[in-house]
Formats: sequence, structure tokens, C-alpha cells
Amino acid sequence: MAQLAQSRGLSRRYRWQELGLFIIPFMILLLGTGQLALLSANLDKTAPITAKNLPTIQSLIPTFGLIVALLVVNGILSWRFRKADQMLLPLVGLLSGIGILMATRLGPNIGVPVLGTRQLLWVFIGLVIFMATMFLLRDIEWLGRYKYTSLAFGILLLSTTLVNSLRTKNLDSPTHDQLNLGPIAFQPSELLKICIVIFFAAYLGENLFIVARGNMRIGNVTLPPLRQLGPIISMLGLALLLFLGVRELGLALLIYGIFLCMIYLGSGKASYVLWGLAGFIVLGYIGYRLFSYVRSRFAVVGFDVVHWQNWTTADTTFAQNQGLQIVQGILALSSGGILGSGLGLGHPAFVPVVQSDMVFSAIGEELGLAGLFAIIGIYLFLIYRGFRIASDATTPFTKLLAAGLTSIFAIQTLIIAAGNMKFLPLTGIPLPFLSYGGSSIFANYIIVGMLMRISYNTAVEREGDS
Repeated sequence: MAQLAQSRGLSRRYRWQELGLFIIPFMILLLGTGQLALLSANLDKTAPITAKNLPTIQSLIPTFGLIVALLVVNGILSWRFRKADQMLLPLVGLLSGIGILMATRLGPNIGVPVLGTRQLLWVFIGLVIFMATMFLLRDIEWLGRYKYTSLAFGILLLSTTLVNSLRTKNLDSPTHDQLNLGPIAFQPSELLKICIVIFFAAYLGENLFIVARGNMRIGNVTLPPLRQLGPIISMLGLALLLFLGVRELGLALLIYGIFLCMIYLGSGKASYVLWGLAGFIVLGYIGYRLFSYVRSRFAVVGFDVVHWQNWTTADTTFAQNQGLQIVQGILALSSGGILGSGLGLGHPAFVPVVQSDMVFSAIGEELGLAGLFAIIGIYLFLIYRGFRIASDATTPFTKLLAAGLTSIFAIQTLIIAAGNMKFLPLTGIPLPFLSYGGSSIFANYIIVGMLMRISYNTAVEREGDS
């Protein structure tokens, strides 16, 4: 009887909701992997399907590996963090699974057949980092006490990439912030965005009432006192100055977007955001005048792809050079239509850097508009859960931290999706969990670990109070 009661107790404590939600990503991953394996084994797509060209067990091993990894994480969370949010990880697992599928699909087309295996490895390591974040960050408030240290670490790490940037002969050209550690290439900006959110959340949490009140007036404009506003503007300016050295437009957009989100979340005043947008327009114009590659990217946004019959010789030259990536991406999106050509049946290799910058276009070509709506819906659910965690948090710092970390996902998705569809200048920002790359995967799983830890600590605190 005692063993039966113990087993029932374990059953009640298990994260059954999370386990049930895993069924959707598992099915999508198995079906997608099976289709890709079938297409690779049956190159003649008109030939009948027989037992000889069915997917082998070996081709499904990576998929089973990811499924087992997610089940193991589910078991560890049930044992140690039962009260943590149960919807976040299935959403992240679904996006990661689709990212692995797309890397597996795109790898052979760009001459890297093991691209899917590499992405799977990054996700495995990301899950380990996720669990380490959950175990190590027992006291989230501890991060707030080291806000300046956190920001200094992020800026110092990014500053190391300036050495490579300044060695470039053409200083008026875009570069990706990249730190080479032997055979491993790492993007420090992925950690910088987390450090910036920690700083803003801690600083605004300590000065919440003063920032929200805004008792300093400049004409008709009401701003926070200079003593509170100064450090925020200084840290933002220092981070943006790195843009002049690293010359990465996406990094500047991301940092400024985080600043606008955090200042609104910390004050609740839309006027601060409006004045911040005005400052962004001014800074954007300065960057537009200083760097020709920024002007080139804005020129791509205004380029008419639809009426290609009316192209001049100059337009054709532009489409085959500076605008090649976007033009091919738009053609891929248009050829996908409503339902797409089908996974593995498109021609994504025509789009340059399709595995990272343009993965959104590849998904649109093969899964169609319906697939893109589904992807955006998953991101919206992810953002909703993040803000729900922020709303339930019990301290100003954890509320702002969870909301700021969630805003990273929202801003990145908006920037890269709009860039792929020619609404904004295209940047090198990765699409969270879908774009190929280890740095992005690691940073995103750190963010998910912090959100899950905040949700767990909140549930424990509320249960203790009740």
C-alpha cells in the first residue's frame, strides 16, 4: 500500500501537461524527418514507394535522439522543478525541431550535408545549458545586484570583436560580430542582449517610481530626473557606439528595441517611447549618411520586385548584386503560395545564406503562407507565455527581467521576418531557434532557462504565502 501511495504521489507530481504538449512537436519532427529521408532515398519523386526506398531506422536516429533529450529534460523538471511553467518548453521544442528539420533540408543544397546534425548538436548543448541555468540561478534577485558588472561583461566581450573589425581594409562595410576561439566561432552580441536586459531590469526596478513619475521638464516634454535618466542613456549610448566599430545594423536595431521596450515597461508612459522613436529616426539618419552599406540596404527595401518587366539595365544589375538576397527571397516566398511546394520540394539554394538570414523565406517557399502563419503563431504563444510569467512574478526586478527577456524574442522575430519580406532592411539577426547557429541557440536556451526559473520561484513563493 505504501508503494502504491508513493507511486500515486509521483504520478500527481509529474508534469503531465508538458508531456502531453510534447506530442505535437514529436509528431511534426517524425513526419518531417520521414519525408526528408524518403525524398533523399527516392530521388525520382514520380517512382512508386516500395519497401526498398522507405526511410531507414538510421535516418531517424537524430530525431529519436532529440525526442529522448526532451523527455529526459521533462523528467528532470518533474523531479526538481515541478511548479515551473509547463507550456514554454514544448513551444521551444517545437521551434527547435523545425529548425533542425530546415537545417537537415537545406544542408545538402548549400554543400553542407551534416548541417542538420550540427544543429541537433547545438540543441543538445542548448538543453544542457538550459538545465544548468535552472539549477545555478537559485536566486534570480542576485543578478540585479550585479547589474553594472553584467553590462560591463557584455560590452567587454563584444569589444573583443572590434579588433577583427578594425583590421578590415574597407571600414564602410558590414561585418558580423564574431569571436573566434580556435575552431569555434561565437557571437558575443548574443550574450550582450541578455546583459543589457539584466541591467535595465535592475536599474528600472530600483528607480521604478521616480522614472514613472518623470518630474524633469524640457519645454512640453516630461522626462525622468537626470540622475536616473543619465545612466540609462549612457549605457545605451556606449552599446550603440560599438555599432560604429562592429558595423552591424541588426545589433543596433536590437539594442534600441530592447531599450524602448524596457523604458515603457518600467514607466508605463508611451510618451517616452515616442520620444525614443524620434531619437531613433535621428540616429538612423546619421547612420544612413555615414555608411553606404546602410543606404544600400534601405535601397533594397524600396526596390520594385513585382514589376520586373519594367526593370532597366541598372535595376537588373542591382537585383543581381546588392539586392540578390532579398530578390531571391521574395521570389521564394511568392512561389510558395498558400500551401507551399512541400518540405524538400522547393529550390531554396537560389537564396544566399538561406540557412540563417533567410530561413523564413525557405519556410515560406516549402510550407507556404499557411506554414508562415503557423510559425508566427508559435512565436506569439511563446511571447504570451513569457509575458504571463512576467505578470505573475512577485518583484519589480523579476517582472521587468522576464518581460525584457521575452521582448528579445519578439524584437528579433519582428526584425528578421520583416527583413525577409522587404519591410525593413535585412540584418544578420537570427530567427530564434530556427536559424542555424550555435551562439543563437545557446543564448536563447539561457533566456528560456531564466524564464522557467522565474516561473518556478514565483510558484514556490505564492505557495509559501498561501
